[in-house]
Amino acid sequence: MNPGADALALLPEILMLTGAITALLTGSFVPRERQWISRIIALGALAASATAAAAAVAGTATSAYSGSYAIDAGTGAGRLVVAISALLVIVLGSDELRGTERESETYTLILLACLGATVLSGAADLLVLIAGFLLASIPLYALIGIGRTKNGAEAALKTYLQGAFFGILLMLGAAVLYAAAGTTSYAGLRSGLEHAAGAITGVGLVGVLAGLMFKAGAVPAHFWVPDAAEGAGTAAAAFATTVPKIGGILAAYRLLEQIPGTVAWPLLVALFAAVTMTLGNLAAFAQTNPRRLLGWSTVSQAGYLLMPVAVAGAVPLALPSLLIYLAGYAASNLTAFAIIGAHPDRAELRGYEGLSTARPWHAVALVVALLSLVGTPPTGVFLGKLAVFTAAWDGGFWWLAALAALNTVASLFYYLRWLAPAFRAASPDSPGAGDFSPRAWPTRVAIAGAALTLFVGIGGGILWAGLA
Repeated sequence: MNPGADALALLPEILMLTGAITALLTGSFVPRERQWISRIIALGALAASATAAAAAVAGTATSAYSGSYAIDAGTGAGRLVVAISALLVIVLGSDELRGTERESETYTLILLACLGATVLSGAADLLVLIAGFLLASIPLYALIGIGRTKNGAEAALKTYLQGAFFGILLMLGAAVLYAAAGTTSYAGLRSGLEHAAGAITGVGLVGVLAGLMFKAGAVPAHFWVPDAAEGAGTAAAAFATTVPKIGGILAAYRLLEQIPGTVAWPLLVALFAAVTMTLGNLAAFAQTNPRRLLGWSTVSQAGYLLMPVAVAGAVPLALPSLLIYLAGYAASNLTAFAIIGAHPDRAELRGYEGLSTARPWHAVALVVALLSLVGTPPTGVFLGKLAVFTAAWDGGFWWLAALAALNTVASLFYYLRWLAPAFRAASPDSPGAGDFSPRAWPTRVAIAGAALTLFVGIGGGILWAGLA
């Protein structure tokens, strides 16, 4: 172990931690009207972290701290998507958070939760995985409830209780795997578990996966997601439905790559994926609140993201498809939340009647975001869905790919329930009567997010075709 080289390898994570501490200390000493300084610090830390992560992507795969932390394509993509997503969230929340009592604390919590999600994506040891889970979860509870609203407090309590329960399951599962394999290192799990009883390995794996499903917002640990999407502030809701999922899904992928075939974990994950996408889509049909609709949409998207996890290590396309899907999903989901942030008083889908007439660019951004979440070309999620469907099919899960295609068609109907009012003329009895006075910064994020969504779809598609 070389402490200097290991610390340098973790430069993106160190920049996030430094930014969080600096933003918190700065916010403690400057008056409320100058809390924007903490915002600049947080944005600078995330931009620097993303730059350092991008520079490290071109390097060869390696590890740090005696193999407990992996530095490879999965970690590099996780760092980039987390940092850019958090950067967009902070800009999205600029109008909402400016001058509030907890402005600096909000930026600090976002940075710490980002650090936890990043650590989850790179963890190569069960102890590091537990540390990443706690670091990603505890700031999230506070972030959801920091607005001190009734719905926010209820959502924070529900998230905390579920997070505590599934966190305990994760730790118990890690303890069982350690007892069976004699090591907490991922590198040692494969050889250590090959001769262990399948039942013991299965119990340990189910416990760890249950904890990671909480971070991913997937069944059976998904109940907190729609409540957080509805009850938290717009920036916190956008963050909670995007960033934790990146760390949780990548952590599950990396761990399952090392689990031997003595337990049928691919089938278990495929069943998680099938139930998650179907339940999320069915629940989204009945929603009339756009935030809650996006919350259940997030649950369904976790199901699609689990498809390449079910074939981790068995299909070469699995990891690239997962990374592209994560990037496309993050851009699309944040764009949709940015539209909500631009018009925070619209609590019903009917409230968007007349949007295309009053704010045509907002309607265009909403179309790009929602059609991307459906999986329509040439958007980022379309490319991601195409790739994950192919990976699942190549891995022998043809029934899962067929079910995912049916779910995709079905999801079109509830996304259209939001798009249709946006392109319908407003009437005098429409909520807001078609009078749209948007907030400035969420509007900019919506336009940038829509462009990013198209860039991931078109640019990734061209790159993919070139590689093929």
